[in-house]
Amino acid sequence: MNDAAPQTHGSDDDGAMSRRSVLRTTAGAGAAGLALGAVGAGTASAAPAASAGDEAGSEAAAPARKGRTMAGVPFERRGTVRVGIIGLGNRGGSMLPIFLALPGVRVLALCDPVRAQAERAAAKVVAAGQPAPALYTKGDDDYRNLCGRGDLDFVYVATPWETHFAMAKSAMLNGKHVGVECPVAMRLEELWGLVDLSERTRRHCMQLENCCYGRNEMRVLRMAHAGKFGELLHTAGAYNHDLRELLFHPDYYEGPWRRQWHTRLRGDLYPNHAFGPVANYLDINRGDRVVSISSFGTPALSMAEYREAHLPPGDPSWKESYISSDRTFSMLRTEKGRIIRLEHDVSSPHPYSRINSLGGTKGVFEDFPARIYIEPDHSGHQWGSFAQYAEWDHWLWKEHANPPGGHGGMDYIMLFRLMQCMRLGLVPDFDVYDAATWTAPVPLSHASIRAKGAPLPIPDFTRGEWRTPRSGMDSDKPAE
Repeated sequence: MNDAAPQTHGSDDDGAMSRRSVLRTTAGAGAAGLALGAVGAGTASAAPAASAGDEAGSEAAAPARKGRTMAGVPFERRGTVRVGIIGLGNRGGSMLPIFLALPGVRVLALCDPVRAQAERAAAKVVAAGQPAPALYTKGDDDYRNLCGRGDLDFVYVATPWETHFAMAKSAMLNGKHVGVECPVAMRLEELWGLVDLSERTRRHCMQLENCCYGRNEMRVLRMAHAGKFGELLHTAGAYNHDLRELLFHPDYYEGPWRRQWHTRLRGDLYPNHAFGPVANYLDINRGDRVVSISSFGTPALSMAEYREAHLPPGDPSWKESYISSDRTFSMLRTEKGRIIRLEHDVSSPHPYSRINSLGGTKGVFEDFPARIYIEPDHSGHQWGSFAQYAEWDHWLWKEHANPPGGHGGMDYIMLFRLMQCMRLGLVPDFDVYDAATWTAPVPLSHASIRAKGAPLPIPDFTRGEWRTPRSGMDSDKPAE
């Protein structure tokens, strides 16, 4: 998808999308505290201000529900899932072949303002033996016409981050279920807006968090739920991925839109890969919930250093001033007193790691590389081999031992399961409340860093329903 973001230069107070427009904050860090506008679309009054020293969110701060809950709501059963795809760049283009390989799925419509890109994708649909899809290529707003079609069941969004909210909104208002790449939205009020729209329209809005479907993540999930780690105490997740070369590449992201977010927000720009899997371990929104976040960030140095070493003086990036911390650390506390640590670093040299750690009263798992120590299986303070626990693999990985597609097959597992739930009329593995919760650190980490690490409340997007345990990704294999 083409870059839809305006150029932003100068300090973090400048630009078309300032921190005030991102957060609707009233800043007063310190004695006065920090208030966040945690209001849904159409809500007349803001939530009560949260003191900078207040460690817990307040369920009373949630805006009134505008519809009925979407927790536990199944899809309508259908023989074929009819799909429309918005965005055919690197991510959307790589996911299209997976959609085409899934049973009972038809790709009927494609949208991208780059006509040649849409035509190349359409040729892949035809080569897979499906009819030629309709193309929507008339500018950045043609996605609305795709969403308005009467013959689609599901819309997949893989576009620049700032467009996600509007596209998900259009899909739901037109009666479509929607899956959105990370992050689902960039502002707290947009997250509430998606929750309200999902409840009002009775359409699911899902954060397509593929790392939740990693083989290791799903194995640890099943072991945790079986009590292998004892009572769960703490988790850690990260998106530590050196992207400097790609962020400054002239073509990889089809423009500078992703790099320019480093001129706008100081906090964790991409928490979902870190947060989603560990939230599943702790049954967040399904028996526990996150109540507060406190974030800290290093100086923003590495992007400018890389530019100086690799970009010519006339490159447009020299007009940009980077404020996003090279590495952010966020500590989240849950209602049950458990701790989640999140990290984000795409700017400094570092081998890829999502950390993916879980600790309990009987032991701990840590990934990258995978290692485990749980009693009574291990002793002597020496790590054990995680490969010895293959019996705990999720049924999806037992059934698809060598899945096609990128990221080690987790993309395929994610889409296979989602389309299966839609075909069989099952409850999705995660919902709009998970999407909002996993993305909330985007604006909240920025605000906490601005307030020198002050803990801020994380909204209860479920409006109290987190207290009721319910199923999630640790599913049983359904009967076809």
